[in-house]
Amino acid sequence: MDSIIVRGGAELRGQIPIAGAKNACLALMPATLLSEEPLTLTNAPRLSDIHTMTRLLESLGAEVSSMQGGKVIAMSTHELASTHADYEIVRKMRASNLVLGPLLARAGEAVVSLPGGCSIGARPMDIHIEALSALGAEIELKDGYLHAVARGGLRGGRVPLRFASVGATENVLMAATLAKGSTRIENAAREPEIVDLARCLRAMGAQIEGEGTSTIEVQGVDRLGGATHRVVTDRIELGTYMLAPAFTGGEVECLGGEIGLIGAFCEKLDAAGIDVSETDKGLKVKLRGDRPRAVDVVTEPFPGFPTDLQAQMMAMLCTAEGTSRLEEKIFENRFMHAPELMRMGAKIEVHGGHATVTGVDKLKGAPVMATDLRASVSLILAGLAAEGETVVNRVYHLDRGYENVEDKLGAVGAKIERVKA
Repeated sequence: MDSIIVRGGAELRGQIPIAGAKNACLALMPATLLSEEPLTLTNAPRLSDIHTMTRLLESLGAEVSSMQGGKVIAMSTHELASTHADYEIVRKMRASNLVLGPLLARAGEAVVSLPGGCSIGARPMDIHIEALSALGAEIELKDGYLHAVARGGLRGGRVPLRFASVGATENVLMAATLAKGSTRIENAAREPEIVDLARCLRAMGAQIEGEGTSTIEVQGVDRLGGATHRVVTDRIELGTYMLAPAFTGGEVECLGGEIGLIGAFCEKLDAAGIDVSETDKGLKVKLRGDRPRAVDVVTEPFPGFPTDLQAQMMAMLCTAEGTSRLEEKIFENRFMHAPELMRMGAKIEVHGGHATVTGVDKLKGAPVMATDLRASVSLILAGLAAEGETVVNRVYHLDRGYENVEDKLGAVGAKIERVKA
């Protein structure tokens, strides 16, 4: 397994281009299953998760090709070759479950393995099952697979979500586009990735209103056509690199960034003494003093503070002035990066879904192990601020969600390199 070596102490200055959103692209790609006509995505990120989704779609009959170094993905599913999403592919990535709704909508049946992904909580499928059942699907679990059938096709209906699940909202939104009649999704997730999916589906001919609010209305249509759609900027990669100058000093401009994508995060940066300003090209970030200030953080569904930025924020707070408190309300088991940060000299106490971080003057470089995707990059950021050398092991997690981290950080002055296994 590859490792990344970071030598701390280098000030960062320059521009970092922000890729298209992984979580948006992974929801947009299964939309090709809804139509016989081509769907092309531009501004796509170049990540291992995208490759996994490509393999899954190809196994179902989609033709998928990449252009411009992977930044453009052209897909066409003229015919479905299968409605069976196999365990060997699905186990690698949680987002694989997003083929369930489109397969049900187009073919009236689907057999989808229970998904895998990072070990940051159970993330059960029950909300997806309840949502699709409200549209007339019959779903049962047998031998680790969800066996779903919609006899006579899906029917529109009221879908009240118990939790504003992003994945369940995406699954039922795609399914509802081809359901007979109207569908009302209540307590829908409001994330920018949901808005991006709705815009793409509308470009394909879907009738959707209310995306970005807690109630989405969908009027089913007989068929969807093709479209070309630009993937929205990755707000999690954006937030990650916006934190970098807080560790090192200097000033970084994140190209393609928009405050509207991460407003709650920007409010916490301001409270911590980090300036964020809009430019013609994106967002410019600079630490106001010598050290950031302690702040309290509670993760919440959008528009609240993103759970996917909690690990990076904790790493930054390890050298902040004062004591910070973090509460993780989205996923259990999402403080697994804390023991690794403590190996670098951080003072962190974890009690269930709460963590207390007391800032120290300096972190010390150490060998550490990545436990999940966001933990991986939090340890790299911590290494930027540490004295000496930090070796981050098991960075295969990192490649699922960040493209060319070492190149992007190296271009603005970081001393960072990847060591091949």
